[in-house]
Amino acid sequence: MKILAVESSCDETAVAVVEDGRRILADCIASQVALHREYGGVVPEIASRKHIEAIYALADDALRTAGITRSQIDAVAVTYAPGLIGAVLVGVNFAKAAAMALDVPLIPVHHIRGHIAANYLAFPDLEPPFLCLVVSGGHSMIVDVEDYTAFKILGSTRDDAAGECFDKVARLLGMPYPGGAALDKMAADGDERKYPMPHTKLSGDPLDMSFSGLKTATINLIHNAQQKGEALDIPSLCASFSLAVSDILIPRVEQALVLTGRKKLAVAGGVAANSRIRADLERCASELGVACYMPPLKLCGDNGAMIGAQAYYEYLAGNLAGQDLNAFATMPIDG
Repeated sequence: MKILAVESSCDETAVAVVEDGRRILADCIASQVALHREYGGVVPEIASRKHIEAIYALADDALRTAGITRSQIDAVAVTYAPGLIGAVLVGVNFAKAAAMALDVPLIPVHHIRGHIAANYLAFPDLEPPFLCLVVSGGHSMIVDVEDYTAFKILGSTRDDAAGECFDKVARLLGMPYPGGAALDKMAADGDERKYPMPHTKLSGDPLDMSFSGLKTATINLIHNAQQKGEALDIPSLCASFSLAVSDILIPRVEQALVLTGRKKLAVAGGVAANSRIRADLERCASELGVACYMPPLKLCGDNGAMIGAQAYYEYLAGNLAGQDLNAFATMPIDG
């Protein structure tokens, strides 16, 4: 089954062709990073406009790359939630038009479910159930993937997402957007123990996370140094901050693995490209005797292929949409 998949939830216009949920025939992306870098972050109105400008030609590129014609498309899939509402609407409207014109099923896909499904593309042998750490710009959660379309959130952030904190700290340090990648690169040359960072303790669910206190403490440290005219060891600050984020995530992943008894651990989302987090997850899995699945960096960020992968299993489960499909800025993964 060949699925034309569309992703436009933020600042990447992406169209892919995926076969049977596991094989990428084409994965075309029109990046807006250079455009938004001028503003230090994504400007929603600009992102939406650029999606409109790029999406039609990108779909043709995907078909050419896949070496197929429009008549060979069996279904059209699209991210319908969550994301920047104007950006998501562009993809949804394009997908509805394409599905109608081609007279094929329309498959709605939750963006975070798509990130998890990126693992199916990287690891053809991976099947549920497994535990997945989702860390992206807007989401941080530990998900029990019970089946291809059955998810249970075991823990999540109560405030900021890890990726958001990386980007905000990086921006304050004068690093170019997207800041998380630049901060990770800088951290490679630093001393991760030089700047002690706070570790938030939460009441209630032990698997829940909080990053706002860490973010605020880091911002205050930077501001205080600037006000006093003191020089900061930027690589070491980046390394210390990365370690603190990992120290919030990894113990909860370990606890979730013990509680669920899962023997497979996957990671998903753009922050999954962070070298510190990847190394600590591998160590965690090794110590617990758990198989660890981490997709290549190109599949960690937003892409159309991940939407096509999850769409295949949504189709098998009968989760289809009509021409009344709408876009949503927020929606739980297990909703």
